[in-house]
Amino acid sequence: MKKNLYTAEASATGGRSGHVRSSDSVIDMNMSVPEGLGGKKGATNPEQLFAAGYASCFQQALIVIAGRDNQKLDPESTVQCSVTLFQEGEGYGLSAVLDVDLKGLDQQQATDMVNRAHQICPYSVGTRGNMEVELKVAGQPIALPADNA
Repeated sequence: MKKNLYTAEASATGGRSGHVRSSDSVIDMNMSVPEGLGGKKGATNPEQLFAAGYASCFQQALIVIAGRDNQKLDPESTVQCSVTLFQEGEGYGLSAVLDVDLKGLDQQQATDMVNRAHQICPYSVGTRGNMEVELKVAGQPIALPADNA
């Protein structure tokens, strides 16, 4: 049974070179095409916001998985998310790489935890089958189970 927990609201004007604002005004910033594509310096872009959200959300999924195992995630553990904008034919798309560094865990333990977090993270669930997501543990690509791709 689906239970709604929270709904975020934001509005945009001016597209990639405009402005975004969340309904509570916590986010209230200018947007720009990425600087490498001719945009201005000092403004964010949708890919950066997506990367920050995915990294944060995936880190929380790792905290949940650790808690289910009666463990505590090392506070120095990190999730680095890279989001790539690409063009394919007339359309555009995104791909992501999550590189997880779980301090204090060996490669196998970390791989297991990352795969389990990928099952429950709302960003992973939402992107599954819709965009390519690569998982890495300490810089090393890991294989995804068939049901976790």
